[in-house]
Amino acid sequence: MIFDSHTHLFGPGMCSGPTEAAIKRAWGPDMEILATPEMHEEATAGCSGSIVLAMAAYATGLVVPNEYVAEYCAKDSGRRFGFASVDPNDPDAVVKFETAIRELNLKGLKLGPIYQNFYPDAKEHFPLYAKAEELGVPILWHQGTSFVPEGYLDASRPAMLDPIARAFPKLKMIVAHMGHPWIDECISLVRKHPNLYMDVSALGSRPWQFYNALVSAQEYGSVHKILFGSDYPFFTPDRMIDALRSINEQVEGTKLPRVLDETVESILHRDTPTILGF
Repeated sequence: MIFDSHTHLFGPGMCSGPTEAAIKRAWGPDMEILATPEMHEEATAGCSGSIVLAMAAYATGLVVPNEYVAEYCAKDSGRRFGFASVDPNDPDAVVKFETAIRELNLKGLKLGPIYQNFYPDAKEHFPLYAKAEELGVPILWHQGTSFVPEGYLDASRPAMLDPIARAFPKLKMIVAHMGHPWIDECISLVRKHPNLYMDVSALGSRPWQFYNALVSAQEYGSVHKILFGSDYPFFTPDRMIDALRSINEQVEGTKLPRVLDETVESILHRDTPTILGF
């Protein structure tokens, strides 16, 4: 069975403001991001389990409450692992985060500087990371680009996490989407820190980038740091599985390097719950 390390819930009205406007500009005026618990359950039915992400991105209109995620995950706590989200700019962020872990039984923290408009290496945010390390829960970062104009692109490079990893060596962290488009930077980051990982979520929508990402990971000896993820509802687990298993089709008939079968299967069958200590 395959574990999906990156999925979302979006109830009605949870994607609004700048993010909703950017989605409609990118994908058409009729595009609506919706992923109810019922829809999520159907899409991930073939998975052994999944991480389900809350989001507290008030700066860009992407707000999925911790309680919404916790209620859904509680119905199948052996398969669904909810990650809380808090706004690092909120003076009460640390308290709200600890409450979400201890009282809502959430299992990690989701942060996205490009959606939440903060600089992750700023020292005023280090108490939040210290709390995650103290609680023994991982942080999943959207540390890569986005199409939302209001977001902080310069805060979103994977290397921004290097001082955090050095300050909190026991803290497990995952970089979503292999830090696209800074994929080699992301590989370099997770390669140097034992408790850092990266996921492949949504990279199937860019096959050439995806192919090069996996070849680079092979060359750096970092395939074991890659977790499978879909980024549902933007991609489905089935589509990501197909994208992985067909990764070499575009280079057939060339002398370009191949993504090894064992690379693909090791990503698909990574024991993410054990790695993250669930």
